Amino acid sequence: MTRIIVDDKIPYIKGQIEQLADEVLYLSGAAITATDVREADILVIRTRTHCDRALLEGSRVRFIVTATIGFDHLDTAYLREAGIAWTNCPGCNATSVGQYVRNALFLLSREYGLDLRKATLGIVGVGHVGKAVLEACRPWVGRILLNDPPLALALDKGCAREGTGLQAKDFSPLSQLQQECDILTFHTPLVREGAWPTFHLADEAFLSHLPRRPFLLNAARGEVVDNEALERALDQGWVRQAVVDTWEHEPEPSPSLLSKVFIGTPHVAGYSADGKANATRMSLQAIARWMGREDKMHFHVEPPSMHIPCPADDPVDHALQLYDPRQDSQRLKASPDRFEWLRGNYPLRREADNN
Repeated sequence: MTRIIVDDKIPYIKGQIEQLADEVLYLSGAAITATDVREADILVIRTRTHCDRALLEGSRVRFIVTATIGFDHLDTAYLREAGIAWTNCPGCNATSVGQYVRNALFLLSREYGLDLRKATLGIVGVGHVGKAVLEACRPWVGRILLNDPPLALALDKGCAREGTGLQAKDFSPLSQLQQECDILTFHTPLVREGAWPTFHLADEAFLSHLPRRPFLLNAARGEVVDNEALERALDQGWVRQAVVDTWEHEPEPSPSLLSKVFIGTPHVAGYSADGKANATRMSLQAIARWMGREDKMHFHVEPPSMHIPCPADDPVDHALQLYDPRQDSQRLKASPDRFEWLRGNYPLRREADNN
């Protein structure tokens, strides 16, 4: 008998995962307890479930799927020690984040007179998401600098993953982005140790030495940008304005920082219906693969259609018809205490319409 526990906010999974289990239990991700998982074989979670010794010791869990790109909520050292396999969904919502960043740039351009054609954009972190941001913004921005030391080194040694379409020479040191960029956007994982830690990568020392007073966007992990330092940077004018989707101390972002940023959203940059469907499909396929059920690899996971009756002729207006991040920002600023509710009850958003 196979028992699977599923975060009840993972969309499009009901009616599909039942093909792989004898029993499926849907629970709030933040409320899953050690008692809940004791008799479970598989967990399908999001970032709100911290998988560590306290949750899993003594359980029969053998496989964990997180329907997210990030996996810093998994204690991977403990999982390895306990013999529990796990996987994430790399790239599942990359295009969605690209849409978020591009549309935020459109809004910054209109609000602050930023000429994107003459601007230099710096992308820090060029994995699946950073690459999608590059592709989304390249047609609109005059110059783009990339920073990703581990990827640049892997490319230089010829051992990077295939399909990046980039070479080592395409990357610049972070100090160059710091000096030359009009916009900085962060898309790194959260790394606390090793050769290239990203915890507080944008700290006060970094933010206080930005000669071009850039616009700053964070859709990586909240801790990549020191939130207290960012607030000081806005107060001091080191940063002209900010767009923040990921926050330190989620789901309780700093109220004062939230009030000061141009756009502040509740960790939903990757929350298009398309990205969610991708994550659910990848999760189901990972479970089927782990179970040796290759005959169950094809799942019908499709988001509902979205139709705009009168699409705008201007491509920027049309992009904002599909998704205007100011609406998410207005909802969060009006009710910051509903951060988690806004994430869990996110409205339909598509990366393209069905015209």
